[in-house]
Amino acid sequence: MMKKTGKIIWGVAFIVAGIVFALNAFGITHIELFFDGWWTLFIIVPCLVGLFNEGEKLGNIIGIAVGVFLLLCCQNVLDFDMLWKIAAPAVIVIIGIKLIIGAVRGDKANKLIESIHQNGENVKTGCATFSGQDIDFDNEVFNGAELSAIFGGVKCDLRNAIIENDCAINATSIFGGIDIYVPYNVNVKVNSNSIFGGVSQKNRRPNDPNAVTVYVNATCMFGGVEIK
Repeated sequence: MMKKTGKIIWGVAFIVAGIVFALNAFGITHIELFFDGWWTLFIIVPCLVGLFNEGEKLGNIIGIAVGVFLLLCCQNVLDFDMLWKIAAPAVIVIIGIKLIIGAVRGDKANKLIESIHQNGENVKTGCATFSGQDIDFDNEVFNGAELSAIFGGVKCDLRNAIIENDCAINATSIFGGIDIYVPYNVNVKVNSNSIFGGVSQKNRRPNDPNAVTVYVNATCMFGGVEIK
């Protein structure tokens, strides 16, 4: 439903723009589409659509606020100097608070990863920097993983893994993307700590109290994590 709403907003925007172009071409109207600061719409509209999608909302809210502020500055309603004096520090503080809250909420995943290290068990790592990496756990016992994608992509496939106990995945995506494929018969709990990015989870699973749980602690900055 959320994704459908986002598509409707984009559809309406394109229809309105097409009608205005047509009316201007026939001389019926003289609406100036390229007004001062029109480029800020490329910030505002995507972030507005993002509010109707599943996942992290904070980055979209910040994006809308910054876009509107820039638009008002272009329209000479506000002064550009105020952007650095007020808006920039406010955004930095909000990001800091978000990171702290996300770290606390993701404590379950972190504790599981630490426990695995203390028990001398292996935590598989996957790192893609300006590259891509595929990690498969076919017929392997899965305890946990630490994944990072920086200007790259990581694919972690757990569909044929042996998952006997609760496990955790720490996923960090910076200007990159991480795809995590999990079996249908496990529970998935996500903690998202994202700025201008987010986590999406397809194929929602019923919460089975008898099933093991995969805890995903995701940190996304201009990147995304997708659980499939």
